[in-house]
Amino acid sequence: MSNGSALNEFLLLAFADTRELQLLHFSLFLGIYLAALLGNSLIITAVACDHRLHTPMYFFLLNLSLLDLSFISTTVPKSMANSLRNTRAISYSGCAAQVFLFVFLIGGEYSLLTVMAYDRYVAICKPLHYGTIMGSRACAKMAAAAWASGFLNSVLHTANTFSIPLCQGNTVDQFFCEIPQILKLSCSDSYLREVVVIVFSACLFSGCFVFIVLSYVQIFTAVLRIPSEQGRQKAFSMCLPHLVVVSLFFSTAFFAYLKPPSISSPALDLVVAVLYAVVPPAVNPLIYSMRNKELKDAL
Repeated sequence: MSNGSALNEFLLLAFADTRELQLLHFSLFLGIYLAALLGNSLIITAVACDHRLHTPMYFFLLNLSLLDLSFISTTVPKSMANSLRNTRAISYSGCAAQVFLFVFLIGGEYSLLTVMAYDRYVAICKPLHYGTIMGSRACAKMAAAAWASGFLNSVLHTANTFSIPLCQGNTVDQFFCEIPQILKLSCSDSYLREVVVIVFSACLFSGCFVFIVLSYVQIFTAVLRIPSEQGRQKAFSMCLPHLVVVSLFFSTAFFAYLKPPSISSPALDLVVAVLYAVVPPAVNPLIYSMRNKELKDAL
C-alpha cells in the first residue's frame, strides 16, 4: 500500500466489538437519526407551506434544516449499516464522498449561521431598514453564498487530502472519514500542502466567528437600551435560539479540532465527534421550535 491508488477501502473505528453492543449502537443512532429526520422535515414543511413564515429568518432556518438533514445523513447511516452488518469497511470512493460532503455541509452551516447572525443584527439594530436590507433577492444571494463557500472549501480540502500519498495502513480512528484521521495515514512530509488549506479555512472561520461575536455585542447593546421589559424579552427570545445553536456548534467543533494532543485518545475523539457531528442536527429543530409560537402554530 504505497499510495492512495493502491487503497481500495478504509477501515472505520467500530463503536463496539460484541454483537449486543453493536445492536445497541445501531438502535441509539437510529433513534437520533429518526429524530433529526422528523424535526428537520417538519421545519422544512412548515416554512415552505405556511405563507406567514415566508420571512428572511424562516427562509434561513429552512436552509439550516436542509443542511442539518444532509449533514447527519452523510455519516450516521453508514455507521449504522456497518454495525448491523458487523463490518468496518468503507470503499475508497465512499470515503472521499464522505469527506467532501462532510466538509461541504459543515462549512455551509458555519457560513449560514454567520448570515443568520447578520439577519438578527439588522432586525434588532436597524428595524426600520429591515425590509430593504433583507429583501428576498438579498436573502437568496446570502444563502447561495453560504452554500457556495462550503462547496469551495470542500473541493480544496478533498482534492488536497486525496492527492496525498498514504502509507500508514488504511485504519481510520473515527466512525466516519475525517480529514485529520486520514492525514495520520499519510507519508511523513506530504501533508504540508494540507496545512496551507487548513490555515486558509481557519482564517475564513475565524472571520465568521469574529463577525458573529461583534453582531451579538451590537445586538445586546441595542436590546439593553429598549425601555420596556416586554420589548427586551421579545428581542432576547428572537436571538436566543440562534445563540444556543451557534454556541453548541462552535464549542464542540473547536474542542474537536483545537484540543491539546496530550488529552487526545480514540475514545475521547469518538465522543467529541458524536457531539459535533450527530447531536446538533438532531437538537437544532428542538431549540428553534421550543419557544417559537409562530412555528408551533404552523406545525
